[in-house]
Amino acid sequence: MEPKFTPILLGSDINVYGMARSFNEAYGITVQAWAATQLAATRYSSIVNVEVHPGFAEDPGFMKVMNQKIAEYKDHKEPVILIACGDGYAELLAKHKKELEGTFIVPYINYDLLEKLISKEGFYQIAEEYGLPYPGTKIITMDDYKNNTFMKIPFDYPVELKPEDPVSWLNCQFEGRKKAFTIHDEAELIDIVTKIYTHGYVEDLILQDFIPGDDSNMRVLNAYVDKDHKVKMMCMGHPLLEDPTPQSIGNYMAILPEYNQKLYDTVQAFLEKLNYTGMANFDIKYDERDGEYKFFEINLRQGRSSFYVTLNGYNLAKWYVEDYVEDSLKDKPTVYGNKDKSKYMLWLGVPVKIFKKYAFDNPAKKEAEKLISEGRYGTTVFYKKDRNFKRWLLMHYMFHNYIDRYKKYYEVNKGQYFKK
Repeated sequence: MEPKFTPILLGSDINVYGMARSFNEAYGITVQAWAATQLAATRYSSIVNVEVHPGFAEDPGFMKVMNQKIAEYKDHKEPVILIACGDGYAELLAKHKKELEGTFIVPYINYDLLEKLISKEGFYQIAEEYGLPYPGTKIITMDDYKNNTFMKIPFDYPVELKPEDPVSWLNCQFEGRKKAFTIHDEAELIDIVTKIYTHGYVEDLILQDFIPGDDSNMRVLNAYVDKDHKVKMMCMGHPLLEDPTPQSIGNYMAILPEYNQKLYDTVQAFLEKLNYTGMANFDIKYDERDGEYKFFEINLRQGRSSFYVTLNGYNLAKWYVEDYVEDSLKDKPTVYGNKDKSKYMLWLGVPVKIFKKYAFDNPAKKEAEKLISEGRYGTTVFYKKDRNFKRWLLMHYMFHNYIDRYKKYYEVNKGQYFKK
């Protein structure tokens, strides 16, 4: 039986593939995607068709294409759901929500709230207002740099430094540039801030208290909030390994399922007070100094590693369909994921041997290795129903590349900080 809805994914990366696979697993369909470029994760796939429109990732190119799509889909019989698979696309959908929702289902918050939440400064202000714990934070501005006052900081080294505006950060290039920096002394802080502000970046910088501990102190939490602003699903993960590549630091490469009702309750209260709508993805780190989980940011869509949610039985696609097509969520209780350890599945974004070699040794790693030995693990991109030879070859090439990346970058960007 043909599904009575049409999903459209925006993007062409691994996030798109994870959503396409979720729809395929749940409903047996091939999904359409619209994107500015074709990326490797969706190339040669039989479960997602990527339609490339140069300039689609920003205005005015986005609305030029979308106006054509409005005309094309205005008489479409089934509901058409637009699902963003990147920050930029989520922002564009929220910005143009009123123009689009006459033709499409646009399950995103209003633009004014989105603007506050996508800004790290804005997120921390809202976190402060609603009692969500976050790391000690100082804002560095261009004026602070010009006045040579940015070195006065309210916490001890090491510290974390990251750009407030990730979009303009893409245009700032210099040797040693990273997605985020761990800085160990004042001389290093002066050096990095000077390079940033003399290579085209003009927005604020976020300086934060470094929460001690390796990658396995991180947590990730996905939530789905229905059209009535009620949280209907939460699924928590325990990252055990991150990408050490400078431009990809912070991307999770191994996630073990985890259950924490206290954290679920905290996130549910926060999202419902905000009148949030749609998928949310939180990056969190456990601070052993005070026993609290500190929130770094909220992503206003599922993340590149969020297929761990589908892998553990909470299919990412079904929430949109049950909410907007079947209208069946409103009477259902909230699902608090991962209560049953016997059903745990480890998600991997790297080869098993990379995980075993580089993940920090602790009880969680031993639990993950046990799941591997039992065959209870999976990836986003290797899908038995999408195995043509070209795709199989490309995905193995992608995974193989991580061997050299970890050899080159792990020690300098990760390993040296976690030795005891």
